[in-house]
Amino acid sequence: MPINDVIRGKLSQLPHKPGVYLMKDRFGTVIYVGKATSLRKRVSQYFHPSRRQRWDMKFNALVDAIEDFDVHQVRSEPDALLLEGKLIKEFKPRYNISFKDDKRFLLLKVHLKDPIPRFTLTRLRQDDGALYYGPFASSGAIRRTMTMVRQQFSLRGCRPLQPGPADYKHCLYGHLKHCTAPCVDNVSREDYLKQVQAACDFLDGQSHDIKEEIESLMREAAAREDFEKAATLRDTLRDLEKATLKTGKFQRLPYTLPLAIDPKRDLEELMEHLGLEHPPLRIEGFDISNISGTFKVASMVCFIRGRPDRQLYRRFKMKTVKGQDDFACMAETVRRRYSRLLKEWGPPEQINHSHESYDPRKHFPDLILIDGGKGQLSAACDELSKLGLSQLPIIGLAKEFEEIFRPGQSQPLRLDLNSGALKLLQRVRDESHRFANTFNAQLRLKKISESLLDEFPGMGSVRKAALLKQFGSVQRLKVASLEAIASVPGFGAKTAEKLKAFLAKRST
Repeated sequence: MPINDVIRGKLSQLPHKPGVYLMKDRFGTVIYVGKATSLRKRVSQYFHPSRRQRWDMKFNALVDAIEDFDVHQVRSEPDALLLEGKLIKEFKPRYNISFKDDKRFLLLKVHLKDPIPRFTLTRLRQDDGALYYGPFASSGAIRRTMTMVRQQFSLRGCRPLQPGPADYKHCLYGHLKHCTAPCVDNVSREDYLKQVQAACDFLDGQSHDIKEEIESLMREAAAREDFEKAATLRDTLRDLEKATLKTGKFQRLPYTLPLAIDPKRDLEELMEHLGLEHPPLRIEGFDISNISGTFKVASMVCFIRGRPDRQLYRRFKMKTVKGQDDFACMAETVRRRYSRLLKEWGPPEQINHSHESYDPRKHFPDLILIDGGKGQLSAACDELSKLGLSQLPIIGLAKEFEEIFRPGQSQPLRLDLNSGALKLLQRVRDESHRFANTFNAQLRLKKISESLLDEFPGMGSVRKAALLKQFGSVQRLKVASLEAIASVPGFGAKTAEKLKAFLAKRST
């Protein structure tokens, strides 16, 4: 298969670092996700003609379909494994087989508000107030480590939520002195919680005493030539290192958001095409989403140095617009966004963008991108002019022909479709579009979900409002305890029990 110029250019810039790569077809669809200890070495192997004879038919079909790829660099091989599984579940590439089921990596869970807290293994993180550790790439390592931690901190390993004397009679943990047996009041709940907290500190990496003790025992065993014991302690130490290794936190990678190989180069190219004084280190993108005038919302995404910064994203519900009017929605969004920045920061000042102390997160955007053509751009420009911010660079990007509209310019600017500058603008535009549509969908699903409560007999607006204020959503209400529901004003034990049964029945 001949390599196109896009792939050839990216291959030469790949790092010799661990990471994940995403292969794409000519439509931009992710068709395969893989991990690598060296991104350059692994990805380059796909395009070596000498290797083709050893490929099977499926692999040949995959390589023939590749038109582009993206990579995401991580810190370690376990991070690459975790991110690979996450992306396969998210994108569901047709050439991947592993990780397509519902199996997830193991998490370690403990709920400090349980009568007698215990550590358990789970594969699903819930919003239930418990502490979660992980995910862990090596399930064997975390299982063996958890056994050792239970013995080291004298924690229970039995299953009952609130064990008592009857459970203690048949409990090996207590009889072998692996547990301090709070179930029969050998220790108070407060003292047992201190044991649990010590284990939590260890899992957080705040305690090194256990590792030092194991290393000391391993050296002693080796000195007396008890090599079997030393090897066992060595394996235990490796399991501890795997279990307590800090893995990266991976943000959701949107389906339409490819990753740039060299964002700095893309920013400099964009500066040249738009005639800016400096590279746009902070870009804010806006989009509108509504369905037949209902649930009118807008999104603002922020890219810092060519990368999305989700902490700076914002969502807007329209307050003044009536009916379906995208221009008015864009005007309201821009007005609300920058009138707030003016109130918080004051008028924008002349800043030395090349100075080391310059932080684009703390200043007005270097470029505003509007998803749309002349109409949306004009509405945004009018609002900026009213706010005295006409000096802020702003453009519109129309999707049909990828045309860039600029204030005061009658003819749109068209860049090469393989241009890094255009691809950067597309990433900002597509991300704002995704973020707006996601917010719109969330509001619609929430409305549908809340309407379920209206079907419960005796559910008035006051009771419904009290429930949603307490739990936030129907999904959280479904997993809430009877005691928590009964504590809501207007509810008692019997009503809470009926509501719980009603929600459980409607969920099946």
